[in-house]
Amino acid sequence: MVLHNARTQCISEARLNKQAGVGLIEILITLFILAIGLLGVAALQFTGSFANKDAISRTQAEMVATQVAERLRAAARPATMGDGMVASNTYFNADSYNFASLSCQSGSHPYRCFCLSRPTSIPNCEGQVCNESDMALYDGWALSCAAVQTNPQTLLAVSCDDSNTGDIYSCSVGSRISILLTWPVTSSGNQITTLNQRCNPNTGDSNGCVFKDITL
Repeated sequence: MVLHNARTQCISEARLNKQAGVGLIEILITLFILAIGLLGVAALQFTGSFANKDAISRTQAEMVATQVAERLRAAARPATMGDGMVASNTYFNADSYNFASLSCQSGSHPYRCFCLSRPTSIPNCEGQVCNESDMALYDGWALSCAAVQTNPQTLLAVSCDDSNTGDIYSCSVGSRISILLTWPVTSSGNQITTLNQRCNPNTGDSNGCVFKDITL
């Protein structure tokens, strides 16, 4: 009887020892699977952060492109040469946008540099009457501020495929006006947006963009 009890105790201890080993292996496997799952979640959050940033930039760019079109139409007047509507040549000057004629010593966010208060070189078209050129400069500054409000790397370009280079207008009657906003995207961003040649005219460019074509 004593021998039987001893054998039973030895078998029970062996089973306990064996079970303890299996439990440790199961814990290690569980931790390994959990680690892989956590890495996947971290990668998803990392990728999602880029997608969210691109979505915010795209939403703001859509609104700014619409504002540019509205301001151009509001500024349009009958042409003195030919029939139709034209806008001031200053609207199609690249220096009117992206604070090209301004400088910021601090090198901080462009919105804080140029937009918290009106620079002295920008005409005050809210408190006084402005001519066409002054209004175009003011609009270019205000629209550039709107473009960089959420993404400091956003650039605004307004150009015209002039149908008559022989007249006095940079954008003659009936010409197509192109409004383009671009911002850089990372390798983890939305790659579909980088395939458009208007967004990325040069090899190696990686930009997201919003563009709108209008006629006055």
